[in-house]
Amino acid sequence: MADVVQYRLERMVDELDDLERRGLFTRHEISEIVKQRRKFEYRLKRPSPLKQDYLAYIEYESQLDALRRLRKKSIGRDEGRERRVSKKMKKSVSDFSGVARILEIYRLAVMRFKGDIELWFKYMEFCRQRKNGRMKKVLAQVIRFHPKVPGVWIYAAAWEFDHNLNVTAARALMQNGLRVCPTSEELWVEYLRMELTYLNKLKARKVALGEDKGTLVRDHRDADEKRWINENKDLFMPLYGEVENTDGSQPENMESQKSVDLFREQGLRVLQTIYSGAVEALPSSFTLRQRFFEIVEATNLAQSDDMHEKILSDMQRDFLVDPKYWDWLARLKMTDPVSKDGTSEDIVPSQMQKAIQVYEEALKNVPSSMIFDLYTKFLMDMIAPKKEETRDSELPSHVEHYISHLLTVYEKAEAMGCLTEDIAHRYVTLYLQLGKLDEARKLAAKLCSGKLSDSVQLWLLRISVEIRCVTRNSFSPSKADMLSIFELLKCILTKVSALESESLWLMALKFFMNQKHYFDKLVEIALISVAKDGGGESGFSLPSAIINLVIQKDGIQQARDMCKRFLALPRPGLVLYQNCIELENNLASVGDKDSLVNARKLFESALATYDQNTSLWRDYYSMETKLGTSETATAVYWRARKTLKDSTALTALPDS
Repeated sequence: MADVVQYRLERMVDELDDLERRGLFTRHEISEIVKQRRKFEYRLKRPSPLKQDYLAYIEYESQLDALRRLRKKSIGRDEGRERRVSKKMKKSVSDFSGVARILEIYRLAVMRFKGDIELWFKYMEFCRQRKNGRMKKVLAQVIRFHPKVPGVWIYAAAWEFDHNLNVTAARALMQNGLRVCPTSEELWVEYLRMELTYLNKLKARKVALGEDKGTLVRDHRDADEKRWINENKDLFMPLYGEVENTDGSQPENMESQKSVDLFREQGLRVLQTIYSGAVEALPSSFTLRQRFFEIVEATNLAQSDDMHEKILSDMQRDFLVDPKYWDWLARLKMTDPVSKDGTSEDIVPSQMQKAIQVYEEALKNVPSSMIFDLYTKFLMDMIAPKKEETRDSELPSHVEHYISHLLTVYEKAEAMGCLTEDIAHRYVTLYLQLGKLDEARKLAAKLCSGKLSDSVQLWLLRISVEIRCVTRNSFSPSKADMLSIFELLKCILTKVSALESESLWLMALKFFMNQKHYFDKLVEIALISVAKDGGGESGFSLPSAIINLVIQKDGIQQARDMCKRFLALPRPGLVLYQNCIELENNLASVGDKDSLVNARKLFESALATYDQNTSLWRDYYSMETKLGTSETATAVYWRARKTLKDSTALTALPDS
């Protein structure tokens, strides 16, 4: 290995001498370069080099070459103030060796990690930026190793099209890619874009050369008819003073009406061919049809209206029961230039009515919750900015009509049994945004007593509405109001596990934190819930949340007692152990000796259940290192080595 590294370093001698001779780097800097390169070369020659080793070497060489170019430019500018750059600054070996070395490192990297497509793209991007002649060879290699990756074919075709200006090769690459990856939406779309771009370039070239007349348009009259008209042009009388052209053709304004743009026709044929192939390969892809439709709208093609209708009719035939199709079709009605930005200020009532008709038709064909969800979201998006103005001014009549229609849609969804949790939440929220608190309260109570009675999100909204109602007139609720809210919370908290009702528990604990009677009742409910479902192993932990509140309002001793109550349960959870240990560690760090003893007991109790948890062993060892003695820390370390089954996890523990 050392001989190979030395050989590679010796091959850099000419480059390094050239850098010193031209004054780009000092001898000390060159020594540092050799030192760094030797380090990188040894990394690459070890038995199992990492991908990061190659990337670090490439990054170093890239920065070094950038510094070389910057210094060369600076020296050349200084010498060229009064005369041209001298022969000293002509191209030499150091100007090419840096890029060549980076390319060689990339080659070694991709041969080592052939399956890393990201690395291949970095390699190709570097070749493209430096305009290196190795690009074709790299493209051939990556296509051979990754023929199933559509992005490879697109990149290769784009390089041939944009850099080499070789449309034939780009088209061949795209077609080969479609044979290998016929189900790639991106390939079909990019192939269409490439063909249309090529036609636009041809047309722009014709216009620039002044050949846009005659060659760009097709005259549908046959040759015999043209010859007969030319021979008998004296028989024709010009109408309204119009004069025919000398070649027997009609005047320009008449000819433009009878002629069809050749390139627009060709673009239409290309679109029809690619569209039919794409639909055949991906008959169930809605997004592909959508993207093709957008391309047709953005391109000036012959008979584009007919193509619009064809795509729309095909989509209606194939996606009649797909809610996404109906949502897209309805929103398409709002994309007129008059209301292009889609805000409520630009709503055209006629367009809005067309969109509503589409949704109503969708409900007849696909009466589902998803249709109602998309329908209500659409209406909310259209009227959302205006709802903010309800406090200060009256709404325009058409916006009030849409709000009324939205409420009707919500009622219809409820009547048809299509009311989901999200739709119901938006239903209640709409009343709140309109300032109708009492209506929102009644509706939330009605929905929570129906089939959505187990919805935590809906109960959270209902209780927040109840709290707003009872605190509307006075900041401190009455005893009857407090009891009513507690009973509501109890109703849902006893039915749903603590892990699913995190937000409800946090609201309840915060609301009753200063009400000892109700807070104690919540603790009893929490004890039953944790005993039934267990504490959290990660994330939210109900016992931890209660203990943190107890520390704030009652102090450390009460928090310790609360810890003991929860730890006495069958499955208190890892998060609770960690929270209690952290509490005792904080006290032990300020000199409380009893806290250190309590923390050790908690660690031992936790490890009795979670003996394979590396993080727990690490925390135990860290505590003994900081607060204990070297003997106790060493004992914990060796216990961890004997207990943990995963030998790789032992490296996470620092060696004693």
